[in-house]
Amino acid sequence: MTTTVTTKGQVTIPKPVRDFLGIVPGSKVDFHRATDGSVVITRVDRKPPTSRFDKLRGHAGDGLDTDATMALTRGG
Repeated sequence: MTTTVTTKGQVTIPKPVRDFLGIVPGSKVDFHRATDGSVVITRVDRKPPTSRFDKLRGHAGDGLDTDATMALTRGG
């Protein structure tokens, strides 16, 4: 993705990058240089985006107690 620098030194962050990082108007971002010389942008005003697996983590709510689960697994 390529963008153009304005005379004021501003750039537009491409929409796919904004969407990926959750960047919205007013978001704070940080630029830092990596050891290989590349520049990395990160959003600093909240946690990094959660992975698709983290979104699924949790439980389904109140379920069966141990006795009921054991009865089901034993056919009783």
